[in-house]
Amino acid sequence: MEQQPNKIQPMLLSALAQLSACLIVWNFHIPNPNILLFVVLSAVLVKCGYAAGIVSGLIAFLYSAFFFSTDHSFFLYTSLNFQKLIVIGLGIAANILLIGRLQMQFDRSNMEKMQAEAEEKLQETTESYRAKLYHDVLTGTYNRRYYEDIASRIVGPAGIALIDVDDFKICNDTYGHYAGDMALETAANAIRSCIRESDLLIRYGGDEFLLVLPGIPGDILQTKLEQIRMAAQMASVPGYSHFRLSLSIGGTIQAITDPMENAVRRADRLMYQAKCRKNAVTVEVPGGSLAAPEKLLQEKSQILLVDDSKMNRMILAEILGDGYHILEAENGQECLEKLRAEAGNIALVLLDINMPVMDGFEVLKAMNANHTIEDIPVIMISSEDSDAAIRRSYELGASDYVNRPFDARIVYRRVTNTIKLYAKQRRLVQMVSDQIRARENNTDTLVGVLSHIVEFRNGESGLHVRHIRMITELLLHRLLEISSRYSITAEQQDMIPLASALHDIGKIGIDEKILNKPGKLTPEEFEVIKTHSMLGAQILYDLDNFSEQPLLQTAYEIARWHHERWDGRGYPDGLKGDEIPISAQLVSLADVYDALTSERCYKKAFSHEKAMQMILNGECGAFNPLLLQCLTNIQSDLKEELKQHN
Repeated sequence: MEQQPNKIQPMLLSALAQLSACLIVWNFHIPNPNILLFVVLSAVLVKCGYAAGIVSGLIAFLYSAFFFSTDHSFFLYTSLNFQKLIVIGLGIAANILLIGRLQMQFDRSNMEKMQAEAEEKLQETTESYRAKLYHDVLTGTYNRRYYEDIASRIVGPAGIALIDVDDFKICNDTYGHYAGDMALETAANAIRSCIRESDLLIRYGGDEFLLVLPGIPGDILQTKLEQIRMAAQMASVPGYSHFRLSLSIGGTIQAITDPMENAVRRADRLMYQAKCRKNAVTVEVPGGSLAAPEKLLQEKSQILLVDDSKMNRMILAEILGDGYHILEAENGQECLEKLRAEAGNIALVLLDINMPVMDGFEVLKAMNANHTIEDIPVIMISSEDSDAAIRRSYELGASDYVNRPFDARIVYRRVTNTIKLYAKQRRLVQMVSDQIRARENNTDTLVGVLSHIVEFRNGESGLHVRHIRMITELLLHRLLEISSRYSITAEQQDMIPLASALHDIGKIGIDEKILNKPGKLTPEEFEVIKTHSMLGAQILYDLDNFSEQPLLQTAYEIARWHHERWDGRGYPDGLKGDEIPISAQLVSLADVYDALTSERCYKKAFSHEKAMQMILNGECGAFNPLLLQCLTNIQSDLKEELKQHN
C-alpha cells in the first residue's frame, strides 16, 4: 500500500524552489549558487512526483531572464508593471496546481488505505462469521451445517464413524441439562485427544458425533475407535464424577467412489448395533464384512421366540434375524427352561398365547413368580384379539401386544423400542444405585472421620468405632433371624450400624483430664462422664438442617440412651425394657463387650470368655435377654471377625 503523502514537505520544497528562482532573477550573474539550488530542489520535486511544484519558480525564472536581456535593471530599479503581475499570477496559479495535485494524491492514498482496511475488516468478519456458522458453540467441534455444506462432499478413502453418547437423555433427566452439556464436552474432548489435526469431528446430532478420518487403513480403524471408546470411558465428567461416560460407535471405510451419504448411512446402522450392547464398537471392514463377525454374533441381543407353529417362528426369525440373535422354543415349558439356561442373556421374549404343554399366560405367571418379568420384557404375539386376552396379558406384565397378521416393520420397531426402553431402565437403575452408593460412602466417610476425632480425644484406639459397628451388625442380623418382635426396616438395618459410630460423640465436650485419667474416677468425675450421653444428644438435636434425616434421628437415640439398662438402672433417663429404642439396646451391648475386651488407659483387656461371663452374670448391668441370646449365638463369628479387624 502506498504511503500517505506528506503535504508539508512538497510545499516547503516548492517554496524554496521559487525563492531560489527569485534570487536568481533579482541578482542574476554567472556563476550563481541559487541556480544550482533551484535545479536540485526542482529535481527532488520531480523525483517525488510533484512536478507542478516547480512550475511557478520555472516560469518566474524564464520571464525574469527574458526581461533581464532587454533591461538589466527591470527587476531592480523599475516599478511594478504588467509583466511582473503576469509572473506573479503564474506563480500563484502554479501553487494552486500544486495544492490541487497534493490534495488529489492525499485523497487517493487515503481512499486506498480506507479500502484496504475495509477489505481486511470484511475478511476478518467473514472468517469470524464462517467460524460461528460452522462450529458448535458447546463442544467446539464442527456442526451439522458444516457437514451439509462441506463435509458431505468429501471423497474417500476415509474412515467414517458415528459416535453416540450412551444414555444422554437419562443423564439430562437425572442430573439436569448442565450435566448433559458437561458430558458432551467431555466426550468431545476425549475424542479429540485420540485423533489427528487432519481428522474432522462434527456434532452430527444432539448426542451424536460424526468422525471423518482421511486415509486411515481399514485394519487400523477398529483399533482407533476402540481407543476413543476407552478414552471416553476413562474420562471424568467435571462435577459429576459418579456419572460414567460411555460411547457406542459404528465405523466403516468410505471408498474413493463411495458417496459420503452412503458411508454415513452404513456407519449409522453399525452404531445402532453397538447401542444394543452399549459402550461398544462395531466396524465394517473393506469388502463389506463385519470385523470379528463371530464375536459380533455373540454380542447381539438375543430374542427368544416362543410359538408352537414352526412357520410363525420362521417368519419372525426372518424379520428379526439381521439385528438379533434368535433362540426358539415351541411351548411354554421349553421357554422357561431356556430362560433359566440363558439367564441374563435374553433381551426380550416374543410369546404366543395358545400353545400345548404350557400356554403364554402360564409362562407370564411363572415369570412373575420368579421375578424374571422384571428384567426381561415380553411381547405377546397372537391371533387372539379379544379385549379380555389383551387385558390379561398386560395385567400379567406383558410389555406389548401384537396381533396377527402383523406388519414386519412394525414388529421390528416394537421389538427394538422395547429392548432399548428396558436397557435404559436398567442403566437408569444402575446410575441411581451408584449415586446412592456414592452418597452413602460419603456419609460413611464423614461419620467415620467424626467418630475417630472423638476417639482420638478420648485416648481410645480407632478400632473401637469399627468394632462397635461390626458387633452391632452381627447382633442385628442374628436378632432378625430368630425373632420378628422388632419392626426393623431394610433401611434401618443399614442405618443402625452406621449411626453407632456416633454413640460417644458427647465426649467431645468432656475434659480430657477426666477422659484420659489412668486411675479410678472419683464419684464427681464419674458424674461428669455420665453427662456425655446428653451432650451428644444435644449436639445432634441442634443440627436443625438435618433434624428430619432418619440417620440423625437414629444417631440421637443411640447417643442419648446407649447407657440405659434393661432393668431401668441406667442413665440418663432411667428407661427400662423396650422403652429403650432397639438401636440403643444393640449399641449398648456392643459397647460393653468391646470395652471389656479392649485395653484402656485405666485397665487391661479381658479375654472373650471372661467378658462373656461378666456380661451374662449381670456384672455390667442388665440387658435384653433376647440380645444376650444373640450375643451367645454369634460368639464364634464374633471372635473370627475381631481377629480379622485387629
